[in-house]
Amino acid sequence: MKLSEQIISTAKETISNEAEAIANLKNFIDEEFAKAVEIIYHSQGRVVVTGIGKSAIIANKIVATLNSTGTPSIFMHAADAIHGDLGIVQDNDVVICISKSGNSPEIKVLVPLIKNFNNTLIGLTANKESFLGKEADYVLNCYVEKEACPNNLAPTTSTTAQMVIGDALAVCLLNLKGFSSKDFAKYHPGGSLGKKLYLRVSDITAQNMKPEVTPETDVASALVEISEKMLGVTAVIDNDKIIGIITDGDIRRMLKDHTDITGLKAKDIMSRNPKTVDQDTLAVEALEIIEKNQISQLLAVENGIYAGVVHLHNLIREGIL
Repeated sequence: MKLSEQIISTAKETISNEAEAIANLKNFIDEEFAKAVEIIYHSQGRVVVTGIGKSAIIANKIVATLNSTGTPSIFMHAADAIHGDLGIVQDNDVVICISKSGNSPEIKVLVPLIKNFNNTLIGLTANKESFLGKEADYVLNCYVEKEACPNNLAPTTSTTAQMVIGDALAVCLLNLKGFSSKDFAKYHPGGSLGKKLYLRVSDITAQNMKPEVTPETDVASALVEISEKMLGVTAVIDNDKIIGIITDGDIRRMLKDHTDITGLKAKDIMSRNPKTVDQDTLAVEALEIIEKNQISQLLAVENGIYAGVVHLHNLIREGIL
């Protein structure tokens, strides 16, 4: 077998093994899982997620997911906890302790300390009969038959299972809280994801110049307006209302049909009933209109009055596309 074939085969086998193990997790979602979700949902404190080794890395990811979906959470390293960081845990906090074996030395030291504080302890483990499994108030079972590692040693499938259970927990809480896309935007203001959730047409038009002519404007002047405003388009306005649009395409068609443009007015070459979008519309929705109609620009309106132009290039520059 060629080296490339061996690599491809190993990769596919790894994915298949992990996919099978993840699908099997559905069998462990039970009343205890539901009770754990309810405890967190009704808690007046935060969720403190702890673990050691690879489980600590997964704990950090679960904390990030919970925070981003409206459940205040904080990470506490299990080793650091028993050397001073246990003060992170406050009276009303719920603690999730992650450990595949549930029997590591740090976990055995940490668990009784948390129990002494009378905090609710949720164990996320692959071994319900472990020390963690028996001491936790609620157990989230993330058992996997074997690791994807051929030696069944390196945490691979087991850490994936931990993360999936964490995601299931977060999504259940999200649904219970009625967490909406607007809520999501508050926690994700940066990057393209955030912009898709909060950037509006008015934010785009504010960056652009506002090309406009009247129906009686001569074509030469309309060409100058299009060129100077650098959006490849101008609105045709009559009594503050949009009655048409002149695009680069309209100009090309005009030049094809007329060798002499003397006497031509904007109203003679404009396209009527142009597509428009309200200023308060999300930019990502404006993109949908542009793509659906296979156009490059949209005219924006506010209370029916022309407000500016949204160009496809604006949306690309903002990372919406």
